[in-house]
Amino acid sequence: MRLAPARQGFYMGDMFSRAAARHGDVPVILDRPLDVAPDLGTEHTYTSLAEIVDRLTDQLWESGVRPGQQVAIHKTDNIDIALLACALSRIGAVPALLSPGLDASVVSILLTRLERPWLVTDNAKLTTLTDLAGCTRGVIEVPLAPATAGTKAIGVRRSPREPALITHSSGTTDVPKLAVHCPQALWNRLAPQKILALPVRGETAALCVSYVHSRFYHALGVFLSGGSPLLLLVDHDPASVGPLFARWKPGVVETHPNTFVLWEDLADAPGAPLSNVRCYGSTFDAIHPRTVQRLLGASRRPFPWLCQLYGQSETGPAAVRWFTRRGADRGNGRLVGVGIPGFTKIRVTDDAGRPCPPGEVGHIEVKTRGRILTYQNARGTFAAQLNGDWWRMGDLGRRSWWGGLQLVDREIDRIDTVDSNLAIEDVLMSRLEELREIILVPGANGTPLPVVCTRDGSPLDPARWREATADLPEMDEPRQWAFDDLPRTSTWKIKRVVLAGMLATEVAGG
Repeated sequence: MRLAPARQGFYMGDMFSRAAARHGDVPVILDRPLDVAPDLGTEHTYTSLAEIVDRLTDQLWESGVRPGQQVAIHKTDNIDIALLACALSRIGAVPALLSPGLDASVVSILLTRLERPWLVTDNAKLTTLTDLAGCTRGVIEVPLAPATAGTKAIGVRRSPREPALITHSSGTTDVPKLAVHCPQALWNRLAPQKILALPVRGETAALCVSYVHSRFYHALGVFLSGGSPLLLLVDHDPASVGPLFARWKPGVVETHPNTFVLWEDLADAPGAPLSNVRCYGSTFDAIHPRTVQRLLGASRRPFPWLCQLYGQSETGPAAVRWFTRRGADRGNGRLVGVGIPGFTKIRVTDDAGRPCPPGEVGHIEVKTRGRILTYQNARGTFAAQLNGDWWRMGDLGRRSWWGGLQLVDREIDRIDTVDSNLAIEDVLMSRLEELREIILVPGANGTPLPVVCTRDGSPLDPARWREATADLPEMDEPRQWAFDDLPRTSTWKIKRVVLAGMLATEVAGG
């Protein structure tokens, strides 16, 4: 496989056209029609999507978008978010991807942080937003108006170190930060992922991940370059996913860790939807060992594995780990792996920024060529995360003697009376298979307060809870919530700080 030199960068706008030229009409199956082309149905090819990107490029150009301009995309969730981003990249504009799940008030704040952007949106989102004239260059509504005959956008490829994409952080603790990516850094994330994906090159790949996260564009770049048939999904519901998987039998499946918990139901579903999976991809967060066991146990391939990447929007993948059937039942779910040779280095430091000895808990820092350029309109916040060339991840962890990184907790989520919230959550997920999620947050008296969600919404059995927690640190009585009522990010991470605040307000209000 030939990898382009880093100086060329990763340019998203070329993905579909290059894949179509190289591989032809490879199938791309969607679970809902495109909002930008609703009459074209759900069965596409590399070629048809490349043609749609071409058309969108001309339409955006006629709408007034020009090279170097920032263009916010905030619309109803669908794969056409990615097609619009690719079209903007073709023009040389800078797509800024704002999650469909963001509150209108947060969207308004992020729009003011951008440089008087265009806004690409749809009626469902447009009706929730106010004062757009004061913070945007103009609004372009989906579906876009047809371009005038003869209109042809001028393609521009900007410098590898110029801004090319803006995404936002998860916003688990506050208003999300806007991360500014450049083609060179994006290439330095893509290159190792292409290498890691060589064993599954050409396998049908099913992706159900956030279309506003940089991770999706790297996954797309990997599988388009390898000629893989694609299933691109919006709906996480196993009732929708199961029949599609049973029909198309993907060999690669990637989604968010919390979605994988939900997809444990597919292990025994009609049509054996997971039977042909050779590799699962998991990013965004560490995955529960119970979930890994269920997923790998559902595959009928001889040696399936799960590849876990640890990182964040600002760095891209920083560490990698593989799970196999043999090791999944006895592995440490919070051991997130080792740095990627030639691309990333990892260390753990104390409060003063000095490296910690193996086994000692400290701040996780990463050195990577895939780091973002800055935070949009928040350079001071960006600089505060740097320790020389090292980037502080905001996580606590420890290194083993052989260099493996174990994730302990987010710095802001640490509870003094327990060694690791995450480790306790893993234990309880394994002991109580009826749980879909458990989150430990600080209680009123400083002890951990467990918030639990059962898979079917039924009440948690108090006797089973007491048995499962008998040898664990003292905790308050569990509070049961419906999973859909938990505050979540676009990648389904639980906003623990927000949840703790909701619980405190509830207690104060009686």
